[in-house]
Amino acid sequence: MAQTPSPYDLTPPDDAQLQALAKDLSDEERRILLSQGTEPPFCGGLLDNHEEGSYVCRLCALPLFSSACKFESGSGWPSFYAPYHPDHIRELADMSHGMRRVEIRCARCDGHLGHVFPDGPPPTGLRYCLNSASLDFCANGHAKPDPLKRGETGCL
Repeated sequence: MAQTPSPYDLTPPDDAQLQALAKDLSDEERRILLSQGTEPPFCGGLLDNHEEGSYVCRLCALPLFSSACKFESGSGWPSFYAPYHPDHIRELADMSHGMRRVEIRCARCDGHLGHVFPDGPPPTGLRYCLNSASLDFCANGHAKPDPLKRGETGCL
């Protein structure tokens, strides 16, 4: 089955745009998004968020996950069984910490998000395990940030 193309502009920000976006990050957000860090479990601000809406990249505001796909994994990090759109997530092999994992990054700005594991619920069987510091939340009915000024103020 063919996938509908993403309705968002996935063109990466240029170096100047990326530097401008990164200047607004806290030290912790910078460590996680730009240096592949991980926040401690059970402390992220979005772990217990149960509002309806979209989770967007903290750096470039690309929609990454919908609250409709969020579930309680017990892992200590916000978890989702499917991304907002498959083209919004990039997967990389991660052999750090003596294990084989799949790192996930924002496909537009390359910010580190977390990892994906094959132990999630139906229908995908996947668990996208995210750092809250990598995300912003946009409640349904509210405008989405548009830091790249591309006219992307809504989540479709």
